[in-house]
Amino acid sequence: MDTQLEALLPDEQINGPDLIIITGMSGAGRTEAMHTFEDLGYFCIDNLPPSLLRNLVSLAGLPLHGKRKLAVVCDLRAKEFFSELLEELRRIAEMGVSYRILFLDSRDDVLLSRFKATRRRHPLTDGGMTIVGGIQKERELLDSVREMADSIIDTSGIDPRELRKQIRSLFAQQSDQESLSVSVFSFGFKHGMPIEADIVIDVRFLPNPYYEPFLRALTGQNRVVHDFVIEQEETKRFLVSWKNLLDVIMPGYVKEGKQSLSIGVGCTGGQHRSVVLADETGHYLKQVGYSVSIAHRDLALAETN
Repeated sequence: MDTQLEALLPDEQINGPDLIIITGMSGAGRTEAMHTFEDLGYFCIDNLPPSLLRNLVSLAGLPLHGKRKLAVVCDLRAKEFFSELLEELRRIAEMGVSYRILFLDSRDDVLLSRFKATRRRHPLTDGGMTIVGGIQKERELLDSVREMADSIIDTSGIDPRELRKQIRSLFAQQSDQESLSVSVFSFGFKHGMPIEADIVIDVRFLPNPYYEPFLRALTGQNRVVHDFVIEQEETKRFLVSWKNLLDVIMPGYVKEGKQSLSIGVGCTGGQHRSVVLADETGHYLKQVGYSVSIAHRDLALAETN
């Protein structure tokens, strides 16, 4: 397998078909659909001529038996090559590769409005054909593919968020909650604010183990420091309120379709309090069903001497 492509195919468990063909009417949301499949862990390619599908499948080593799958946009931008799609899919099936066709559609008046709003050229308007004529011609050419589609989504009256939601309901193997990738990390304010954090919580108001001589050279990963921080009355009250807040905001992020969330927990040096509270935050979110990674940004700078 090509090493560059192999690097893009980590050992992620994605059940379902090896290949998703995204097609449909121009202006019906194919680009948004492709981005959604990228968020689901698929390796995506836009505007691939159908004649190259078998080469791509062979290069990727499909079927991948649990590794990342492919999502490919094939549409009439490929011009005369698009007519080869159905035959190529038949040959791919003979190779033992499973696939599903997602067809995106929309009413003609909605498509016309979208093209006027974006001032994009319809792919079939060569030779002086109007946008309306291009839409009608495209619909005729796509009729046989539409009949073969496993799933058809009409995007006429929905926004991109609803489209992503419908695609996830059809193809995602994880729940919406599990699909939100949460990164929780500790940091020290004296080492700089984390510009990548979506949420920053400042725990410098808690009693500081640094001023306890027998704790100063330790970190929040030591049990004695952990217990010192957790057993403070201020910490106990904080954790009750903090977890209640998380219980409110996390479902909101899931509902909005957010795919990743970064939570920074900061204290002065990123050595004691923030480490303990980042661990507590991450473990709590794991317990309630989120996919969480925990890191400690400034622990290597800890004053352990």
